[in-house]
Amino acid sequence: MRHPTPNCSPGTADRAAHHSRLMCAPFFNKTRISNSLYNRLFSSFSSQRYFLVGSNNAQTKHRVLKIDRTEPRDLVVIDDKHVYSQQEVRELLGRLDLGNRTKIGQKGSSGLSRAVSAFGIVGFVRFLEGYYIVLITKRRKMADIGGHAIYKIEDTNMIYIPNDSVRVTHPDEARYVRMFQNVDLSSNFYFSYSYDLSHSLQYNLTLLRTPLEPAEVEELHSSSSKQDSFDIFEDEGLPTQGNIQTPNLVYGLKNEPYGKYVWNGRLLEKVKDTVHPDWLMYIIHGFCGQSSILVYVCNLVNLNDMKFLKHILLLSSLHDEELLIYGRPVYVTLIARRSSRFAGTRFLKRGANCEGDVANEVETEQIIHDASVMSFTAGSYSSYVQVRGSVPLYWSQDISTMMPKPPIRLDQADPYAHVAALHFDQMLQRFGSPIIILNLVKQKREKRKHEKILSEELYPAIINLNQFLPPEHCIDYIAWDMARYTKSKLCNVLDRLGMIAENVVKRTGFYINRSDFHCHALRPDERWGDLGGLVTSHGRLQTGVLRTNCVDCLDRTNTAQFMVGKCALAYQLYALGMIDKPKLQFDTDSVRLFEELYEDHGDTLSLQYGGSQLVHRVKTYRKIAPWTQHSKDIMQTLSRYYSNAFSDADRQDAINLFLQVYQPCESKPHLWELPTDFYLHQSNTMALPQDRRSYTYWWSEGVLSYLPVPYDEVLCEKNRKKVMIKRVNRYDESTDMYTEFFKPYELTSFDDTFCIAMTNSAREFMPKSVGLDPSPFTVRKPEETGKSVLGNKSNKEEAVLQRKTAASAPPPPSEEQISSSSEDDSEDDREDDATASQRSTPIKLAESGDNVRTQEEQQQQSARETYGLNLSAFPREEDLLIYRRFAHLGQNQHKVERRDQSTDPQKILENMINLFQMAKMGMGFKQKFVHPA
Repeated sequence: MRHPTPNCSPGTADRAAHHSRLMCAPFFNKTRISNSLYNRLFSSFSSQRYFLVGSNNAQTKHRVLKIDRTEPRDLVVIDDKHVYSQQEVRELLGRLDLGNRTKIGQKGSSGLSRAVSAFGIVGFVRFLEGYYIVLITKRRKMADIGGHAIYKIEDTNMIYIPNDSVRVTHPDEARYVRMFQNVDLSSNFYFSYSYDLSHSLQYNLTLLRTPLEPAEVEELHSSSSKQDSFDIFEDEGLPTQGNIQTPNLVYGLKNEPYGKYVWNGRLLEKVKDTVHPDWLMYIIHGFCGQSSILVYVCNLVNLNDMKFLKHILLLSSLHDEELLIYGRPVYVTLIARRSSRFAGTRFLKRGANCEGDVANEVETEQIIHDASVMSFTAGSYSSYVQVRGSVPLYWSQDISTMMPKPPIRLDQADPYAHVAALHFDQMLQRFGSPIIILNLVKQKREKRKHEKILSEELYPAIINLNQFLPPEHCIDYIAWDMARYTKSKLCNVLDRLGMIAENVVKRTGFYINRSDFHCHALRPDERWGDLGGLVTSHGRLQTGVLRTNCVDCLDRTNTAQFMVGKCALAYQLYALGMIDKPKLQFDTDSVRLFEELYEDHGDTLSLQYGGSQLVHRVKTYRKIAPWTQHSKDIMQTLSRYYSNAFSDADRQDAINLFLQVYQPCESKPHLWELPTDFYLHQSNTMALPQDRRSYTYWWSEGVLSYLPVPYDEVLCEKNRKKVMIKRVNRYDESTDMYTEFFKPYELTSFDDTFCIAMTNSAREFMPKSVGLDPSPFTVRKPEETGKSVLGNKSNKEEAVLQRKTAASAPPPPSEEQISSSSEDDSEDDREDDATASQRSTPIKLAESGDNVRTQEEQQQQSARETYGLNLSAFPREEDLLIYRRFAHLGQNQHKVERRDQSTDPQKILENMINLFQMAKMGMGFKQKFVHPA
């Protein structure tokens, strides 16, 4: 079954238009080569060798990797340079099977035994005996970006390579194997065959836009190794002399991954220079989630057709690709890349190491794209990047005492901010300028100095570094005590974060790959003209980044990043022509979907670093969380404390072993015998540094000359060495995304092609009743949405509790109130809470008439939802008076306590305190009411 390309006919011309990695440069055609072409592996073994056979999706190209099993400790890998067809590889395996049998012609015992089928190689690792190979045996598709599939590792297999006859056993080998397997590869490790996950979308697409002269291409092409420059056009009948006028000839680009976010780089280091690059597949650790928003073109939809539209959407049975008649599918993808340098658990990895790598450093990227067009060339793509990480200082916490919050201590004096300079130099190279720091730790009002220690050291370090930078590229520092503002009843935390987010996004801008949008001209907004970044002929570039930190970089940081991401999402949707102004309101389907995506992102990162899920969420800071959330917060706090006290040490050892920070050797102590791993992560403690970085010119050479553009995205001489260029066929599978995604060579089904484990869809938040606006940007009441805003529960009581809590919340303060309250630092936290409660504005209770009117409006709303009718006129005053009296009677009737028949009649008469006229009748009928005592 061959699937036509969305919005296109499946002709040859349309095929050429949907090569998602094909970019038209001013001088020649360029395309990106797949990172790993062979995504289907199966291994066979004999007593002498392992044979690893890799094939592409179409199973038309095969490679064979031979691994020697006779070496007890060394790894001997032989890469067969020949590319086999399916028939050739079958004949090769048949000959190997026949040659390895004990007797020729004997069918009982095969010479080759099939070991396992896999989807990729994680790497090779050795402890105290021989080498192991780690293979991916199960995968799950998590997201799709421009036809490039992103997979999550579901299961792996660890195979010992040497055979039993040469194996030299060691008593501690099994313990190292168990320690290595404590890093659960099936938990939030991701890879892609054709998309570089270690780089941002801006880097991946900007590299293809860079113009190169043909002379430079030939020079780079000739400088590549013989193994990489083999002629792949021998069997295609295409010219081999690089004729640029040939229509089917393009130049392929392949760049090196960013090593900081690659987690199996050390595991592949042994074979990186000996095998073909198609065998190498790099994995990242963090989070990947994708959700879909259905954007409806409401002006093209007749209101009478809303019911038909609703039934069409509910009847669509595809997993993630919605059957849209009146709208466009917009995918929101969130990718978090956790740094593999100075990685570890909460209390064991704090601050920074001597190379400027900080603990819990995570780069979060949100990608928005119109899924109706798959191509990177013709499609619309936008991204925004922000970073979290520990405070870049030499600091730690003493965990020898059983305390929930161990005291913070500064380990080394750094008067010239050397370690902070190394860290921000890395950020200038990758993100450009401006670098904006949002410091959320407590600034004042601590009885015992705890978090304030970090603020007092970080701010002078920033001042010291900024005096040597040009004024236009200085590091911006924003200090805001989020915990203190949360306790105050006067301050609205999310409103203040929203103002900070607006200023940040205006300064850094965001990335968009097209410049032919005219939505800002048709629907002008004054905020669009103040937007920062770099405007190019191909769109916009994000220059600079926001770096958010608190102490743990978990709860407060995730909420702050959500608010910044929400602000950036509004600008991205506005730039793509989806909304009429760059502003998104809470309680809309799109923001609820984005909030759930960010909470999943925060829970995952918190489990990896802190051992539990988030304790404080966005709903906590909005003050709409239900009362049941408090017990959950207590359980998460206890879980985090238990993990930090009892299991973090074992997890840290497993991470050190997996990342090969520690490599076992018989001549040195075992990993579990080391009193600390400080010396493993601080390279300057093991050897004297050969050169010392200048304290004044603390940035790398060439970085300032290209600012605000990131140095890594500039095609300078240093970056050219990271790019491999070779001639490829336009319809080759390594570059043809149409063939890779739709697989026209095999019988497929929609379930297999479009099956993505998508986190959420806007369909889950849409109203289930007919007659309401299905737009994802419409503000809804909690009872109107299809999915509860308080979690997965659809409990009406929690929804009512949410409305009451939101109604009783005080209005946000003005800027003067915030600034004046932040200046007072003479009291501690407890006194501050008391003062804030005394200064808080008293809440005026609604009168009974207002309550009745609210109930009437709710009754009117429910009738409209049920019957699809609008009440033409409001009831008369006389009817409302009768309704109020009956409602009052019904409310108080439920409060009457059941009394025994033997109750004293005198007490009953004493409780009869009110008389109510219930109706006007000819006889003057009256009803007596007994009010409970």
